[in-house]
Amino acid sequence: MVRMPLTPAEVERGERLGALLRQARGERSMLAVALDAGVSPETLRKIESGRVATPAFSTIAAISGVLGISLDAVWAEIGTDAAGRTNAGRIAS
Repeated sequence: MVRMPLTPAEVERGERLGALLRQARGERSMLAVALDAGVSPETLRKIESGRVATPAFSTIAAISGVLGISLDAVWAEIGTDAAGRTNAGRIAS
C-alpha cells in the first residue's frame, strides 16, 4: 500500500497533537501511559514526537482517555491551524 505524502498542515497538526499529549502526560512515564492505553511505548513516543502525524482515531481516543483529556479538547487543539483557521472536513483518518 502506498501512502500519500503528508501535507504541511498534517505535519503541523501532528506536532500540535504530540505537544498536547506530552503536556497532559506530565510526570507520568511514557511506559505507564502507553500500557494503560493499550498501545506500545514506541507508538506513543512517535505520536508525541510528531513522527506519526495521523494516528488512528481509536489510538488517540485510548491515549486521551488515560490522560483524562476529552476528545473535544483534542479537537480544539488540533482542529485549527497555526493561523486559527478550522481544518474541519480536512482531517484524514
